[in-house]
Amino acid sequence: MTAISLGALEQRLALMEDAEIIDRETTDGLRMTFIYLVTLIDQERLNESILEPLVQSFQSSVEKSLTNIKINRLSNLEQALQYLMKGSVLVYDSSNVRWHAIMLPNSLTRSIETSETETIMFGPKDSFSEQLEQNILLIRRRLPLTALKSERYSVGSLTQTTVVLLYIDGLINPEFVTIAKKKLSSIDFDMFLDSSHVAAFMEDHYHSIFPQYLQTDRPDSCAYALGIGKLVILVNNTPFALVAPITLFHLFHSPEDYINRWLVASFLRPLRYLSFLLSITLIPLYEALTTHHYQMLPLQILYVIIESRSKLPLSPFWESFIILVTLEIIKEASLRMPTKTSQNLGVIGGIVIGQAAVEAGFASKVLIVLAGISAISSFLVPNYLVTKSSLLLQFIFLILASYLGVPGIMLGLIGMLAHLNGLTSLNQPYFSPVSPFYWRDWVDLFARGPLHAMRTRPEALRPLNKYRMKPKE
Repeated sequence: MTAISLGALEQRLALMEDAEIIDRETTDGLRMTFIYLVTLIDQERLNESILEPLVQSFQSSVEKSLTNIKINRLSNLEQALQYLMKGSVLVYDSSNVRWHAIMLPNSLTRSIETSETETIMFGPKDSFSEQLEQNILLIRRRLPLTALKSERYSVGSLTQTTVVLLYIDGLINPEFVTIAKKKLSSIDFDMFLDSSHVAAFMEDHYHSIFPQYLQTDRPDSCAYALGIGKLVILVNNTPFALVAPITLFHLFHSPEDYINRWLVASFLRPLRYLSFLLSITLIPLYEALTTHHYQMLPLQILYVIIESRSKLPLSPFWESFIILVTLEIIKEASLRMPTKTSQNLGVIGGIVIGQAAVEAGFASKVLIVLAGISAISSFLVPNYLVTKSSLLLQFIFLILASYLGVPGIMLGLIGMLAHLNGLTSLNQPYFSPVSPFYWRDWVDLFARGPLHAMRTRPEALRPLNKYRMKPKE
């Protein structure tokens, strides 16, 4: 380790315009040097809590002068630089030849706002921010337990991003914690700017289009996940936490499911599964029936399709492909445009382009209607990453339908189910509790049972404490 010297520090801070090196002398004649980065520290606290007390002090050392502040003794240059870049003030006591670090990080952050990605009508309105300590606070307010453990890791040789692993000791299966610690400790990459980057290095199957970690910016969702035996990973400078282990079915659950009446939630949840299925198969089914299986259609529907396609120059495949690509262009453009403009772009763009395509003879009226239903259905899935995954599946099924018809769609569905059955999250089956089968967990799977019926935590998670209510005697 390199020894600390003022010259070495000045050399490392060269060409950094926000670096400050100032000298002060106390009333008792003690000379001190302060080194800090203006952009990383709270300068008001520096003046009030450190500079003024030290200058007016008659004590012989920094520790005796600042008794109400935590002071870290430094032993080498690398340690000093780490503290400096995390918002510390380095203090050199020339009389005693000692280096100290005092944490004074700039508390720059935004206020707690409503979640924009997981909006609900009722329930908590707070969401995570980019401030790690604030995010931990939002979870600890909901789970005031000493059993809620938090372990810190640093990832990224350039960013040195702080990652916090949260879990409830004595409740979660220790196997999950061991796997997560091993994965976090083995991460070797230079930059981590978002929680999705951490997830990419922790996923068991990074080639899959399905996420194996749930990303959420809702503290209540994280608290619920911790309470049923999962773990949560918070990443500094990003408002999205990672929840694991998850299954495919967790991606279709919404926080509002546990706020609505259980009968209402039990109706909406199957509707999401059906909508996902429609979003990936409706257009391919149109392609298959109009190309290979038109004899399966009722005569009245067949007349409508023939009439709408009688003057079209394109085959059903290219007609469907162009419409789907156009829809994605409109959706992506509406996301990138300013908020007020994007709403008009999405509505007007879809109507104008759809009407123009029909009148110009490039698309049939039936396809435009089906494309609209398919696009709206994809947005019923609460998880945005699954919505994007359904887009790729839609094009894969469309290609299979153009070559093989309905058997091609069935082949695609079988392949998708086989792929899902082979995925894992923290080495736990992704298709649980269907495969492997846990019948008790079905009370909160395709439907949401009443809370009184959820007496135990999910059996698939194998928690150490499986009861959520006192067992009946």
